[in-house]
Amino acid sequence: MINDKNYNRRYVIAGIAVLVVFIYIVRLFVLQIIDQSTQGKAETNAQLRQTIYPSRGLIYDRNGELIVANQPIYEVTMIVKEMQSSAFDTLGFCEKLKITPTEFDKRMQYITNPRKNRGYSPYSPQVFMEQLRQEEVAALQQELYKYAGIDIRCRTLRDYMYPIASHVLGSVGEVNQRDLERDLYYSVGDYSGRDGIERTYEKELRGEKGVKILMRDSRGRVQGPYQEGNLDKEAITGEDLYLGLDIKTQQLAETLMQGKIGSVVAIEPKTGEILALVSSPNWDPRSLVGQARSENYQKLLNDPNKPLMNRATQAQYSPGSTFKILQALIGLQEKVITPHTQYVCNGQGSRPIRCTHSHGKNIDLEEGIEQSCNPYFWALYRDLLQQDGYSDDNAEFKQHYQIWRDHIMSFGLGNKFTDTDISEQAKGAIPSVGLYDKIYGKKGWKAITIRSLSIGQGEILVTPLQLANQTAAIANKGYYITPHLNRNDSMKLRIHETLIDEKYFDVVHRGMARVMTDGTGRFYNVPELKICGKTGTVENPHGEDHALFIGFAPQDDPKIAIAVAVENAGFGSTWACPIATMVIEQYLTGEIKRKWLYERMINANLIDNQDEE
Repeated sequence: MINDKNYNRRYVIAGIAVLVVFIYIVRLFVLQIIDQSTQGKAETNAQLRQTIYPSRGLIYDRNGELIVANQPIYEVTMIVKEMQSSAFDTLGFCEKLKITPTEFDKRMQYITNPRKNRGYSPYSPQVFMEQLRQEEVAALQQELYKYAGIDIRCRTLRDYMYPIASHVLGSVGEVNQRDLERDLYYSVGDYSGRDGIERTYEKELRGEKGVKILMRDSRGRVQGPYQEGNLDKEAITGEDLYLGLDIKTQQLAETLMQGKIGSVVAIEPKTGEILALVSSPNWDPRSLVGQARSENYQKLLNDPNKPLMNRATQAQYSPGSTFKILQALIGLQEKVITPHTQYVCNGQGSRPIRCTHSHGKNIDLEEGIEQSCNPYFWALYRDLLQQDGYSDDNAEFKQHYQIWRDHIMSFGLGNKFTDTDISEQAKGAIPSVGLYDKIYGKKGWKAITIRSLSIGQGEILVTPLQLANQTAAIANKGYYITPHLNRNDSMKLRIHETLIDEKYFDVVHRGMARVMTDGTGRFYNVPELKICGKTGTVENPHGEDHALFIGFAPQDDPKIAIAVAVENAGFGSTWACPIATMVIEQYLTGEIKRKWLYERMINANLIDNQDEE
């Protein structure tokens, strides 16, 4: 045996060498086989993947009228590595796009700053300018071959056929960081629906992106299609959407609401389809398209009249006398009254709730509805709640109150519609037993305490959408289909039954018809349309009363149910009723014959006269 201590060291060195080689082999295996991210980076360096953006689906009204289309826009992209590898003519490039060298430098600083431009890579296309019209890129397009790394991509923006329906349609804007994290479909610079129908049906409308893969050499220069284009994928256009909206009815309703704050909601009772949904003031949807979007949105945001608020679905009012229709139905259902039950009315001398009319006699249900008699509906409400007395703990009284509340809520009041495609709703309020127990104590409230509820005042709050839906349920004699915008037939299966039997609706319909022939709506009736209606004047602590109206037509075969709210306008019969009857007339006949009334409504400006809150 050789006695040399260095002789054994060669085994140690050899072992270390083998270990190093083994580590390298394992590392290469991990990088190339297990870790797909490095493979993706390598492929990215060898490939240029160009996204092909799909056109968004088109939007039509119920008659096939095109409402929302697409218009082409262009964006200039650059691959920084290719630019830097060439004799790039910066001045010529700036002249073609009509920008200054200073602006060019600012854009380049932003693009190449990974903290501001997340996902930046010198080998991938970066957006230099976006939302350009064809004439703005034409000069560059003609000499594009001179500018290495520069490309012009075509995308689309929304093109609105009418300057209306902004709250219904919504808008399309650039995605934010939250969108990027929530949905891998999006990349920086993509667009998506931000509100309205555009947001609700974003996945259907947006389509599917395509991709074109190009091959690059070791210096990053494009050499041509990768694998002869076999891996390319065409974009798939988004689905078209058909709304229940009648664009002509919508247009008229918006015109009538100019100069007023409020809303109009019209529904087809048999289907629940929204025929018109107006919130006033609103804006031209075209103002939120293109480069001016941010500036115009800021103006809308700062407008004291709050045009961005959808008053049709978010504003909450006491329903006032429009609520008396439900009181009548509940009284009939619970057998507290019959159609012939009479209550005394002493006009303004009535107590505890006075009447705005001087009837001076006993009146029955139909006349009570026709004349909107406050004492009649207070007496009805009192008898409903007190029919079994109170007992020591108010148990029987509270039980009847709960029955009353259940009836009310079965008409879609007091909650948001959760099975609809209408977003941004307020829930309204139908006060609970627990709320009054908290306010007055468990034994501290009785019918007289909450008497204002009998005439639609007090703690009750409803939205115009809920009012219109309530009216549709009345027109349908006891059921409603969830109000919705998309005409998809599956929505028509969302049927909700009220707690009122069908047999009790005819007398109420007759009373509502009398409102239009002999009552508060008689001045704006259209006899041949057989309109059933109910006006409402709602107390407003911040200024003039709010004007409300609900109605449907024709009486024997309802095709439209409507609710109109005009804030700070005074009597419902003066403003809300004529607006509603003209919308009904337009929808059922296709024209407005009462030109004098039309002119009066469109020339009225109620906004300037409102008191500041």
